[in-house]
Amino acid sequence: MEFLKDSDPPVRRSVLSVPADNRRALEKAPGLDCDAVIYDLEDSVAPGRKAEARDNLADAFVRFPASHQERVIRINGLDSEFSRSDMDLVARLLPDALLLPKVESAAELEKAAECLAGLNPSKPVALWAMIETPKGVLDAGSIAAGGKGLQGKGLQCLVVGLNDLRKATGVLPQKGRAYLVPWLMQIVLAGRAHGVDVIDSVFNDFKDQAGCDADCIQGRAMGFSGKMLVHPAQIELANRHFAPDPQSVEEARTIVAAFNEPGAESLNVVNIDGKMVERLHFEEAKTLLNQVAKIAARKKIS
Repeated sequence: MEFLKDSDPPVRRSVLSVPADNRRALEKAPGLDCDAVIYDLEDSVAPGRKAEARDNLADAFVRFPASHQERVIRINGLDSEFSRSDMDLVARLLPDALLLPKVESAAELEKAAECLAGLNPSKPVALWAMIETPKGVLDAGSIAAGGKGLQGKGLQCLVVGLNDLRKATGVLPQKGRAYLVPWLMQIVLAGRAHGVDVIDSVFNDFKDQAGCDADCIQGRAMGFSGKMLVHPAQIELANRHFAPDPQSVEEARTIVAAFNEPGAESLNVVNIDGKMVERLHFEEAKTLLNQVAKIAARKKIS
């Protein structure tokens, strides 16, 4: 495709969380139309089922490969009793990324990166970080900055966890998330400042499609890359709302065509139908069309 490059980051509109102790969910996940799957060994798995969850996940990675999805493993915290076994599993399975929960400092990411450094160099494992505590929100900028500079693939995503953040702060779960918006925007700003994708938090009630729809619309308007999901019923909403809309795609093609006209290569501003368009809009248009090409390529694979 014209705008598709291997160096472009993956599309992350829909990121489905799947408990690793749920065999049926593990079997179904690779056939779903989500962009990424988080295989969870942490909060959704009871302490007494951690070993079973790791065994299930090891089996699922072999039996149910996914060619069109990023595969991410959320481990238990590095200071937990389960972390060594979790990291051993990551070393065996080599997922696309490791998701570290409740990150509060760049030092935690550095420690995780050191654990990943000795793995297969031909398939490096990236880092994702959950921002779900007050300290994590306050230090999101330094976390993003420090994580981006790590060896290997480094930090690629910040993932917001509002359930834990609400619990820690006492903020009530209300429609519109009014009291959470300042914190959400702080995390978005931290990610964008350092070239890291930012994934919006889950919407817990998967039967409330209207509520999830509103959350997706808000998250897209706030600048999130995509949304973490708790149920396959939410995938279509996230894919639709976090993909470029047809009007934006058409405008992007017009801008790219204008800057590709003979003589325009030296211009910083061009006139398009009476509107002055700057070169920065040209770069934005190419980024948007890269995303469109990625989505189209993913559909062909799946």
